[in-house]
This record gives sequence, structure tokens and C-alpha cells, in this order.
Amino acid sequence: MGDPLSAPLAELTSWRADWSGLRVAVLGLGMTGFSVADTLMELGAEVLVVAARGSDQHRELLDVIGARFLQHPDDAGVPDALLAFAPQLVVVSPGYHPDHPLLTWAAEAGVPVWGDIELAWRLRDKVPRPDGQAVEWILVTGTNGKTTTTQLTAHMLVAGGLRAAPAGNIGIPVLDAIRDPAGFDVLVVELSSYQLHWSHRNDGGALAPLASVCLNIADDHLDWHGSREAYTAAKGRVYENTRVACVYNRADEATMHLVEDAEVQEGCRAIGFGLGVPGPSDLGVIEGILVDRAFLEERRSQALELTTLAELREAGLGAPHSVQNVLAAAALARAAGVEPDRIRSAVASFRMDAHRTEVVASADGVVWIDDSKATNAHAADASLRAAESVVWIAGGLLKGVDPAPLVERHAGRLRAAVLIGVDRDALRSAFGRHAPDVRVLEVDQPETGDVMSAAVRAAASVARPGDVVLLAPAAASMDQFTDYADRGTRFAEAVRRHLGGATHDDDQTPGPPASGSDPA
Repeated sequence: MGDPLSAPLAELTSWRADWSGLRVAVLGLGMTGFSVADTLMELGAEVLVVAARGSDQHRELLDVIGARFLQHPDDAGVPDALLAFAPQLVVVSPGYHPDHPLLTWAAEAGVPVWGDIELAWRLRDKVPRPDGQAVEWILVTGTNGKTTTTQLTAHMLVAGGLRAAPAGNIGIPVLDAIRDPAGFDVLVVELSSYQLHWSHRNDGGALAPLASVCLNIADDHLDWHGSREAYTAAKGRVYENTRVACVYNRADEATMHLVEDAEVQEGCRAIGFGLGVPGPSDLGVIEGILVDRAFLEERRSQALELTTLAELREAGLGAPHSVQNVLAAAALARAAGVEPDRIRSAVASFRMDAHRTEVVASADGVVWIDDSKATNAHAADASLRAAESVVWIAGGLLKGVDPAPLVERHAGRLRAAVLIGVDRDALRSAFGRHAPDVRVLEVDQPETGDVMSAAVRAAASVARPGDVVLLAPAAASMDQFTDYADRGTRFAEAVRRHLGGATHDDDQTPGPPASGSDPA
């Protein structure tokens, strides 16, 4: 998976190694790019950050820490300043496509390219555990459910007495987590397909997680990876070199094949999870009880009770995909030694994040739900299934995925659709072919601040008592918004303005349970 590193770089596998004077070009100046630059400057490296853009705050902070900044358009050639800097290493932020001009130059020049995950793995011993060992890692990926599963797993680990935290694609750069002076026993690291693509696992930098999971595979980010096969292969890297447990989804055959094909450490076990009766190495459900038949000596004849479906419903985790997330998290936590009673207490106290089928308001018999986190068709499918009559707000960046199967599948439950974003043509065409009787309204507002107000007005004009107005875009947000959270927040604000501050009818039952569906 990539060319072997040169000897000096291969030796940089610890915070205590000599990183001083190493010339590193960092591509990107978002949250991840800044964390990379900040970390390398703390290590004594020479850092040049190259990015097409960067917030004023991050650029000012680069001056504070002493890193250089070079603003350079993505579609331009290799700048002279980068050539003069002569980097010995490039660290790339997630999302940079492999054929980006600067990465093409690095490959041709023989300059090694790492992602932030590989760098963080090498530096994970900065704040050792009480036994002197480096912090353990548990890895989580999948098309949907990553963030919820990551948070659930960390919550279960803490309930089991471990110092644990979520990090990575969840919004907390893993480099910030490994430098936290409080220190951790375990980090639960959410990884996108982009981050996994850049996790080359070269000599000296091979991740060796305690446990890992790919929750599911569905079409997403095909424009970036080029094909479903390449996307799936990137996801499969999560299992490589795992030491204790490779957790897979028994309902998703692709994840099982990824485990079968992975090169893992001796003694690592494949652990399945699913909604049916579990086999001897699985977690599953028996008569409404979530059970573990994997992490006990008499697993062929016994099972350990973890929690119940009734308790999950009370915690807002009763939807089938949420139950799957709980089972996956429980498998990861059990691999780390957490006892069943601690898992049960963790589930009871867990609360979902915002923008995951969050009920924004209920008024005049209409429930308004924000599932802006549904950034792909797989996630939107779960949200749509939870309601019987829907005014669906959809659209954004479709990432090369055809929305037609999703439209066809749910045409019967749609009262209307409100289309937003730049990729409306594909959605409009899908409705024309597969749901011609569904009324389609479009929002063509050039200003970000006007998009959600217009979408809410359009949805309100067609919604009837008993309907759910559902923001589940099945698309990424960056065409018009900063991120999915910005999109969801603007939707919620527009709903409240439209309703004059109303939130819930006194006698209105809240909408469907939280989905826990995440970007890939």
C-alpha cells in the first residue's frame, strides 16, 4: 500500500523521535490541516501550509505558531515557493483527490505522502497510559452510522472505567486528541473513506488497532474514488493489522468479505452483529433482548444479556439502524473488556447529537425534522422509512450517486418534494421517471442565507396535518453551506421563524426516532 518510506522517515514512529528540522508541506488549512501544522511545529519541524483558502483565524494562528502559509489555487501548477521549500514529507488533509496537481508532483518527485491519521498513529505515545504504553485505538468506518457508533463506543468505554474519547472524522482532530494532556486509555477514531485512502500503512506507520468495524457499504463518494470498488477497498483498510476483533455487519455481505480479505494480526477474531439470532461469534437479538455470544467462554451454549429493545426505545435508539449501531458499539466495547452491565448503563444514559432526525418543531399537526446529517442516499433512506407521509427537502452535492433508486423506493410515501442545491437536475429527472405524480418544488436562491427560508415556505405550502417535513438531503452540503451542521441549523432557524417561535403542539407526539446516519 504505497512505496516504502525512506529510512529517516521510517524511524519517526514516536513523539520522542527527532522530528526537528524535518521539512513538511501540509496541504489544506481546515480543522485537520491546522492540527497537523500545530503538531509538527510543536515537534520542531519546518512547516509550509499550502491551501487554496483558509479562515482568517487559522491564518492568524499559523503566524502565532511560526508556520508559513502559501495560498495557492487548487487548479494551478506547482508553486515555486513549494519547490524552493523542498519538502521531505507531504501531509495531506482529507478530501484532496489523488490526482490533485500537488499530489501528482509529490508522487513524481518521490516525496512521501501521509494523512493526518498516519501521523497521529506515530505520535500516539505523547501522553502514555498509566502502564507506560501508548493509547489504544478503536477504528470505526462505514457509509452510515459512524458518528453515532463512535460516540456510543466511547460512552460505553467510559462507563466501563476507561479513559476514552471519540476523535477523527467526528469533528475532533485525532492529533488534538493524542496531545490532550489529560491522556486517554483508548481513542475511538471515526475514519472517512478519504482518511482511509491516505492511511498507507507504510513501514513504521502501520496502524494496529485493538478493534475495528466497517458498519455498512453503500454507494457514496463515487466521484472522488472513481468506482464502488475503489470506495469499498478504501473502507476495507480499517481492518488491516487489527489485533483483537474485526467487527462486521451480518446483513451487509460486503463487510464480511472485507474482513475475510484483510491481513490481521494472529489471534484476531471476526465478530458479527445483526438484528437476528446471533451465532457463536456474534452479537444479536433474541426475543427482544440484545445479547453477546462472542465474548464468553461458553459461547456455543450461552449468551450474555446486554440490553433490551424496550430500553433502546426509551433512549431514542429503537429504530433498526440504531439497534445495529448499538450492537456494533457493544462488540467494540466488549473487545476492550467492558462488562455487559456497564454497556447497559451506557445505553440508558446516551443521547444523540443534533441534526440526526432531530424534531425541530410540531405545529398544526405537522412535524418538522432535521436530518441534515443524512448526506447520502443510504442515510436518507433510513429517515424516509420512519415516516408515512413526507414532504421531503432534498438535494445538494450528490457525489456521483444516482438518486433514482431512492426516489423510486419512497415515491408512495411522498406528498411532495422540495429540491435544493446544485445537483437538482438529477433529482428532478428521477422524480420525472419514478414519481411523476409527486409534486416537486424547487428552490433557486443564490444566497446561502435565503435557501432554507425559501425551502421552508415551499414545504409549508404543501404540508398537511399528519405529514412530516423532513430535511434529509441525501447529499453533501458544501455547495451552499459550510457543512451539514450549518445546513441543519439554518433549517431549524427558518422553521422557527416561519412558525413564529412555535416548537411543539401540546398534544403532538414527536416524530420518528433518531437515525444516527453519518457521512462516509
